[in-house]
Order: sequence, then structure tokens, then C-alpha cells
Amino acid sequence: MSEVTSNAVVLVQSWLHPDRLAPLGDATLIVPESIDSPYLTNADAIRLGFEVTVIINHGNLPIDKALIEAMPRLRIVANMARGFDNLDLETMTSRKIWGTNVPSAFTIPTAEVALGLLLMTMRRMSEGERFLRDGLWKAHEPGRFDAPTLNGKTIGIIGYGEIGKAIAVRAEAFGMKVIYTQRRNVGNGWVPFDELLERSDVVSVSTPLTPETRHIIDADALSKMKPGSILINTGRGPLVDEQALVDALRSGHLAGAGLDVFEQEPNVHPDLLTFPTVAVTPHLGGGTFESRIEAADHAVANVLAVLNDTRPLSPVNDAS
Repeated sequence: MSEVTSNAVVLVQSWLHPDRLAPLGDATLIVPESIDSPYLTNADAIRLGFEVTVIINHGNLPIDKALIEAMPRLRIVANMARGFDNLDLETMTSRKIWGTNVPSAFTIPTAEVALGLLLMTMRRMSEGERFLRDGLWKAHEPGRFDAPTLNGKTIGIIGYGEIGKAIAVRAEAFGMKVIYTQRRNVGNGWVPFDELLERSDVVSVSTPLTPETRHIIDADALSKMKPGSILINTGRGPLVDEQALVDALRSGHLAGAGLDVFEQEPNVHPDLLTFPTVAVTPHLGGGTFESRIEAADHAVANVLAVLNDTRPLSPVNDAS
């Protein structure tokens, strides 16, 4: 029996296959019963939490001050996500609780979905599918769903980390020109934020959510986008002001939008669902068989590092 793991009480926010948790050995595991079980809520965690030393979190459980105060033995919150905007890092750091993320597991899957949403909107594939499913297709009608080709168009990427760069590689394969913006000019293709909005046929948002980036796409930003352009968001929902987006779509200033994330998930602004040129998916961007395994294994490795009194692989704060 490992003393390190036998003293650990691990709260797992949603079901994970036992193979992924096996490295935790003799730890006490609090895990939902099956893959169909609902995610644990903040209230659930507080109720269960007095003895908890570890939380493995899919990234949507808010780790706030009330929860932290209910868990005096908590040592690490291991997010199975790239983002960590759900963590109260100030309180966690003051309590010497590590926060960790999974930097790379979801990079390629998210980029794939960004390009999928781009095809669904720019090439009107989502609109055409609904037309067929609704029984409206009666004959081949050349021209009815004509749309711009991706080849030769400009995609502007907001946030040029791993996901932004992966989107760029895939967009270039379609013959698109790539420009990007982030806080620092790091090489060819960088342009200021406003210039990116003005030049891009497609604006793709993949920057992390911070207080500074919340509503980075607001009414003012949307007004600067090229008339007839398209917005793609695979970052975080609150990066986009959904009411402002609805207004820009309704006015015709934007031709469409592809959204995998939403401001008030799982609720979606109802007006967005009324536009045939808006493609929506339920935050599935990072979800592949391979990425889930990689993310779980990385999170468990972070946990084991902290339980062994060493620095975790991918910390997002310094709790040493």
C-alpha cells in the first residue's frame, strides 16, 4: 500500500474509466457511478468536501472561495482542460493549493472543429443540411447554395497559442491566408487587433478567457469586421457578446457564425438559433477518444506529483 495515495481522498467531477484512475492506487475515490451520471455541481462538492485532498475537474466546476473553505485538506485541483478560468487562483495560491491544466490534449481536436464550423458556415453546409432534412429539396438547383470558396480568403486568428497555430496550419491547407493577433508581435502574420477585424473574411477566436478578454468580440469589434464576414468561436463563450452578435447577424453586417461555445452554457441565446447561417455545436470541440485519455492521464500525473510533494507537470499557479 502506498502511503502517499492511501491518505488521499480524490473527488472526480465526472465519470472516468477505472483504467485512467488506476495509477492513484489506494486513494479513496469519489466518482460518479457511470458515464451517464450528471457532473458534480459546486454544491455537491461542498457537501462531500471536508476530507477531500484532490479534485479532478473537467474544467466546468467552479472552484470558488466557498468551496475552498469547505475543503481544508485540499492540495490540488487538476483541470482536465486547457482553460482554468473556473479556478479562484488567488485564494488557491494563498491556501497553497495547486491548480493545473492540460495544455495540449485538446489542441488538434479543437482546431479540427474550428475548420468544420468554418466549412459549415462559409460553404453553407449547415444550411444545406437543414434544407434537405426539412424535406425542401425537390430538384437539383444549381446556384441555390453557392457560396465563397475558402481558397484565397483571409482568416484572422485571435489568440495564437497552440490552438491558434493548429487552426492556421489547417486553414493554410485550404489555401487561406492567415493573419493573427495577440498581445505580443511574435513574427510574420501578426497585425493589430483592429486591422485583423477589418481585413479578415473569417475571424476565429481561440484566446483564453480572462477579465481582459471577456467580450473581446463586442458591438464595437463586430462593427469593425468586414461586411459579409464570418465569426468562429471555439475558445470560451464569454469571449463573445452574444446579443451584439445577434444584432450584427440581424443587420446583415455578418454573413454567419460558427459557435461551439456559449456565454451561458448550456443555455444558448435563443435568437442565435433562428439564423440559418449560424452553425452551433454543444462544446464538443476537444472531445475525441484520444484527447480524453491523454487529458485524464495528464491530470492524474499532476495529482501524483503533488501527492509526492513535487511540482506538478503543468501548474497554472505557484503553490510551493
